[in-house]
Amino acid sequence: MELLTRYLDRSNSVSSSTTTQDLVKEEKLRDDLKFYFMSPCEKYRARRHIPWKLGVQILKIVMITTQLVLFGLNNQLVVSYKEENAMALKNLFLKDYSGVDEDDYSVAVYSQQGVYDSLFHVLDQYSQLGRLAVGPIGYTEDEDGGLLPLVICKNLYRRGSVEPSDEAYDIDAQLETVCLSIDPKSARQWKTLNASFFELDFYRLVDVKIAFNLKGINLQTVRSRELPDCYSFSVTITFDNQCHSGKVKLFLDIDAQSSACRDWKISGTAQKNTHYLLVFDGFVIVVCLTSAVLCTRSIVLAVRLLQRFSRFLHENYNRKVCEDDQGEFLNGWYVLVIVSDLLTIIGSILKMEIQAKSLTSYDVCSIFLGTSTLLVWVGVIRYLSYFQKYNVLILTMKAAFPKVLRFCCCAGMIYLGYTFCGWIVLGPYHEKFEGLSLVAECLFSLLNGDDMFTTFSQLKDKNTLVWLFSRAYLYSFISLFIYMVLSLFIALITDAYETIKNYQRNGFPLTDLQKFLREQKDVVLSEESRQPGFHTQYSVFCCCERVSESDDIALIS
Repeated sequence: MELLTRYLDRSNSVSSSTTTQDLVKEEKLRDDLKFYFMSPCEKYRARRHIPWKLGVQILKIVMITTQLVLFGLNNQLVVSYKEENAMALKNLFLKDYSGVDEDDYSVAVYSQQGVYDSLFHVLDQYSQLGRLAVGPIGYTEDEDGGLLPLVICKNLYRRGSVEPSDEAYDIDAQLETVCLSIDPKSARQWKTLNASFFELDFYRLVDVKIAFNLKGINLQTVRSRELPDCYSFSVTITFDNQCHSGKVKLFLDIDAQSSACRDWKISGTAQKNTHYLLVFDGFVIVVCLTSAVLCTRSIVLAVRLLQRFSRFLHENYNRKVCEDDQGEFLNGWYVLVIVSDLLTIIGSILKMEIQAKSLTSYDVCSIFLGTSTLLVWVGVIRYLSYFQKYNVLILTMKAAFPKVLRFCCCAGMIYLGYTFCGWIVLGPYHEKFEGLSLVAECLFSLLNGDDMFTTFSQLKDKNTLVWLFSRAYLYSFISLFIYMVLSLFIALITDAYETIKNYQRNGFPLTDLQKFLREQKDVVLSEESRQPGFHTQYSVFCCCERVSESDDIALIS
């Protein structure tokens, strides 16, 4: 009997010890979860955990913004140089150029003599380029040191006979191309040497293209103590007669490529040492790599916590973690930061190559750096979300996004219908409806109440039927989208905002994760369960009690 009593006492002791250990594991999981969802300041107060990610993000914002500003100033010089050269070349080579392009072309001529005068003007100006050009620009040399020629090509129908008076024509639709090369040194004798080439059959003529290459140096960067770049300009002047409508359009297209100058010397000014900028860009790359590693580590930690919590629910309640709780662990802000870090690293590498004159992809580099800077500044909202008053915007966007997305899909179908209808009917009569992209932009401006009267008044009223249709089209679109679609769009966001405000007053709906974090069980620790690091972890719970009212907001954000 005594042995039985001792056996029962020992069994009860083992059972009690096992229960205590389970409770200890549960409390440890709860403490780890609460610590994970704390703000950086709360983590520091709870465990003296230095907020490395916050410090790195602040440093990264300052460095990336500085990097963007420095690159942007340099890029503005490059773009302004290209645009001003394009304007200078148009004024040099296009006869009677007014300084403003007419629609999508630069100049238009309406007579045969006008075509000849414009064509000869290009050749005359090209032969006198060294004497006429104000900027540092000249002819392009080939590998042997000779000057690259100017090339004129005319495209014509192979055979053709047109008699408008008799309403008769005989056209061979096959095109033939005839080209002529003119050396810059002998350009003044081109009329006498190639007179037959310039006898144009206008009823057969499709277009005439003049192509030549020029070299230039961007000296304005000397003032900012940057090494000037050398540029190669591929210029193409097109006389477009494809419509055969009596109007010949003149286009001037320029393709500019920059490169490092082969032979240079600067005196009288201190040359800017680009090594400092390269070191700065390298430090930016190191900071972004550190940020990406820290955020990846946080994601790995979140996945492990999710696995522990999922195992706990399955073992104790035979339940799975809901999607909302899973979304709390898979933090989208960390993904955003990692994407911005990758874009910054790629942009910084391109910037270093540009500074070393190995690449000239200014536009590609600006896209990477600009997008990364945008994402970095958007990522700051994550830290504002720990404050209830600043978190309203994020919670409202998060709550309204699914409804707004579904609503935009439905409204987009109507919008596309108006876009295609406006393009096919009003395109020939209104410049804002000539292309699908123009129609979409015009309707979007009307949707926002912009430029309404101009859109109505610019429609040509030569066709009464189209004029009446345009009024019905525009009035119906404006009434439908401004008074109904836009109002409903705002109502969806307002409803989400009111819902969030109501939740902030009365409390947010609790998920399994939030209910688990709110629980606290009194655990009598045995001597075996008092591990050295346990007191430090359990002390976190006291800090969590102080911020328990904001747990819901932190989790939802």
